[in-house]
Amino acid sequence: MRPKVASIPNIISALRILGAICLLLFHPGSVAFWVVYGLCGISDMLDGYLARKLHAESRTGAVLDSVADICFVACCAIRLIPVMQIPTWLWIWAGIIVAIKIVNQVSALAVCKRFCFPHTTANKMTGLLLFLAVPTVFWSIIPLAVVAGIATFAAIQEGHFIRTGRV
Repeated sequence: MRPKVASIPNIISALRILGAICLLLFHPGSVAFWVVYGLCGISDMLDGYLARKLHAESRTGAVLDSVADICFVACCAIRLIPVMQIPTWLWIWAGIIVAIKIVNQVSALAVCKRFCFPHTTANKMTGLLLFLAVPTVFWSIIPLAVVAGIATFAAIQEGHFIRTGRV
């Protein structure tokens, strides 16, 4: 049975969750890891593009995309953090970004009565740049610092959008 065209973006997001879990099976230096990493990144761009192109955007799709993003980041972190040399100041900065995101979700529950994951341009830029920067951390920490700056702006903007009801 063929899936409805409108469900294709959601299927791609679900496959990204599966791909993210598969990352846990591979050594972070292996070709298999980086191939799956690349496919997950491409699928992240593809699902949103197809949802818009097929007029298949939905709240369910947006939530599924956000869950897939969280799974992808979490599985990458589990595999990559043990082999990366990340300075303390960058860990602290990342913790501040996470704290802002948690406050955003508490605000979303208070303002919108639900979790909100706005797909702002800044959030999309952060995701793309993080995807591109992660493989470079074995040579330089500078790309991650740039991404942290953009992610900070994106998190603050996301909170503003949530608290002003623009989600």
